This record gives sequence, structure tokens and C-alpha cells, in this order.
Amino acid sequence: MEPKGHPLSEAVLRGQVTTTDWRVKAEYAWDTGVAVGRFLAGLKEGKLLGVRCDGCRRTLIPPRAFCELCFKPIHQWVDLQDTGAINTFSVSFVNWDASRREVPEVPAVIEIDGASPGIGIMHILGDVGDVGKALGCDAAAQAGRGRAVRCRRDPAGRLDLVRLR
Repeated sequence: MEPKGHPLSEAVLRGQVTTTDWRVKAEYAWDTGVAVGRFLAGLKEGKLLGVRCDGCRRTLIPPRAFCELCFKPIHQWVDLQDTGAINTFSVSFVNWDASRREVPEVPAVIEIDGASPGIGIMHILGDVGDVGKALGCDAAAQAGRGRAVRCRRDPAGRLDLVRLR
């Protein structure tokens, strides 16, 4: 199937659409809040932190200040494992601007071990090698518990979820 249309480009945008250039001077500070702030601080230390709800006994990641199911405040923090399983994934050969990608991206929902079933975090996987082999039909059928994800530090020292095993 031949792709239709054309990718967005600066030349096409400037040539066919009336535009104006200006710089917004928007200076602001954003507070991560108690739950996300502590989660990010834990990542910086190499830990995955979650919270446990006393009302419905779920363990949640990313953490939140209250449970969206029973509406109880959450105060109990727990260390979670640095392993997990892919709940679902997609292989994307398209960029945000509808242009084609040479190397695909693989966004996935990862259920972190120690969190409640069905609770996961979205992440773009890296280090997946040949996507056709790593995420072929057989792997897609076994995406649940068969594929573990490990954490590692990137060159800047940040904790990252990167590996299919």
C-alpha cells in the first residue's frame, strides 16, 4: 500500500499556510507535588517507589496522593522491584508529524513486579534489537509474563527501563 499525502515539513508549512513567528516569554515553575516528587527523587536514587492504598489494598505506580477507586488518601510508600512484564506494546514506524521512521519506536505499558495486576507505567522501550525478531508474532502472543524489563542507568546516571529479556 502506497502512503498517501505528504509529510509535514517547514517548507510545506511556510509555503501553504499563513504563519507568524514570535517568542513567548512564559517563565514559570512547576511543582511535581508530593507523590510524583518523591517518585522522581526515588528514581534519582535508583529506586522504583510505589504507594499502597489501605482502603482497597492495591499497590500503585506511579504513586498518587489518593486512590481513584476508593478515594482514600494514600500515605504508605513501598519499594518496588526493578523488573516487570510488558502488558501491551506497539511498534511505531511513524513520527509525531506523520513522517516515516527508519528505526521504529516501541511504546509499552509495563507492569512493575510488586505493583497490583493491571497497574503499569508507559515507557518507550530501547535496546530491543531487531524488532521483527524481538517483537514478532510469537512474542506478541506471549507479551504478558514472558517478557521481563530491567532498569539500568543511562550515561547521565538516570534510572531507565530499557531491556527486553
